[in-house]
Amino acid sequence: MKSNYLGLLVIPVCGTWLGCAEGGPRMPPASEMGPPPAAGLSSDGGTVLVSSSTSFHTAAGVTVVPNELSDWNLEILVPNGSMFTHITGTPVPGGWQFTGVPPGMYYLKTGRNCIVTDAREVDLDAHRLGRADTVPSNVSHSPLQLNLTNLAPWMPYLSSTEPGSSLQLASGQVNLGGMVDLFEDVPTGQTELVTNQAQMWNSIGRIPIFEADKGDRLYVNQLSQLDAGTLPDGEALAYSTVVRSVQMDALDFTADGMTPLPATGRLEPVPQTALTLDWRLSAYTGHATAVHPLATPDFPSFYVFPSAYGLDHGWVGDELAEVLSLQLPPGASFELTRPLTYGNPYPSTWGMVGYAQYAFRIEMPIPDGSGSTYDTLGIMLTHERLEDLVAAPVQPRVSPPRALTIDGVDATVSRELSSVTPIVAWQPPTLGTPTAYRLDVYQYTGPYYAPRKGNVYVPGSVTQVRLPPGMLSPDSIHYLRLTVVDAPHYDVSRQSTLYLLPWAKADTLSSFFTTP
Repeated sequence: MKSNYLGLLVIPVCGTWLGCAEGGPRMPPASEMGPPPAAGLSSDGGTVLVSSSTSFHTAAGVTVVPNELSDWNLEILVPNGSMFTHITGTPVPGGWQFTGVPPGMYYLKTGRNCIVTDAREVDLDAHRLGRADTVPSNVSHSPLQLNLTNLAPWMPYLSSTEPGSSLQLASGQVNLGGMVDLFEDVPTGQTELVTNQAQMWNSIGRIPIFEADKGDRLYVNQLSQLDAGTLPDGEALAYSTVVRSVQMDALDFTADGMTPLPATGRLEPVPQTALTLDWRLSAYTGHATAVHPLATPDFPSFYVFPSAYGLDHGWVGDELAEVLSLQLPPGASFELTRPLTYGNPYPSTWGMVGYAQYAFRIEMPIPDGSGSTYDTLGIMLTHERLEDLVAAPVQPRVSPPRALTIDGVDATVSRELSSVTPIVAWQPPTLGTPTAYRLDVYQYTGPYYAPRKGNVYVPGSVTQVRLPPGMLSPDSIHYLRLTVVDAPHYDVSRQSTLYLLPWAKADTLSSFFTTP
């Protein structure tokens, strides 16, 4: 398969933080969970109400739809010394109600996710692009029939810093966005493309059903390589941006994995907007050992994303592919100052979001006697309104958490734990203001495969937490990823969506450990 999308967006851009994760025993006393959340959270005891809603963003505005919680497997776990008490809830108008919850901190468990909070009202909210009555198909990918003319002369992919040409599909009416995979090379200089040797994967999930009578349309965008000068070693540097586009007429289409989705039309040049990027890469690489002692700087990437229907109600542009992508060589640690331009095929009222990311690679020894290692990544990234992000030098807003420990022992030391409900503790980052932390648990299940098992979310004032039972499997190999978030408009104690800008995050990782 010949893929024309070769950018390194290594962490999915996900507006709903909880939604990114797959959703007697011992529990910590309050003293083992860290200080209480910031002032203002209620702790009056008694009743906890959990609600959920999805906000659908369209040209007509935002439609809020309550979600049904009956099959969400909600539960509250209340610390009780070194144990915890299970409390189950009941459905009530407006959500799910728990009674008999004493004052103080508790864990709200939703599937494989836990939120540590003392809030009496929690909204598990989500934000989506497109109609509230959109119906998903059963598949996330579709073959394509391309009938495209008036392309910019096609450029071949040479490397990550000379990305050539590519195609992407997006919709402003239903939640679809993704790059096009071409199975055959396109001749250099070609300006039309008629082929069924192509497919697309919807980056959001299942492909929605398009309904012409509801105005569902499709953008077909062509990205091309633009010159960005040279790197310090003299090698050429280029980036990718949208240069031509067509918005098709409204169509009916139901993806079934076999019937080709038509992508048809004459592409026309799109308006270009200039910006100057001043990127201080050494400000990231200096934090490598805070990610993990074995971490090495990997790929830095800079993106510009559209925010459908503007930014007044938050960013839902993560459901559309980027309009600019710049990737630098592994380990880049210099100041990059370049004039760039990005093409915008969307209405001028839509906002633009800047996304600066630096990935760090860790080769962790696997404690199974094989001598093998497992490659994973730690990330530092920032999302911000584009004009705000590039108004000053681009550098980290928050650094990785420090001094990660498991039951008081350095978490980067590989060892066997004494229990499957350890206390995980850390110190705040040296840079930034923590709004929240997310602790991800991964289980190594075989070569090159360590899926995420669950998450614990805590307010930024909390610096230790005991893993609840079920997060770690007995007699198994795991590692942890602790992510700090600096997001002034986000309250993890009361909501689950991280979509209001700005926000930034940084990871620190444990080494592999085994459980008894």
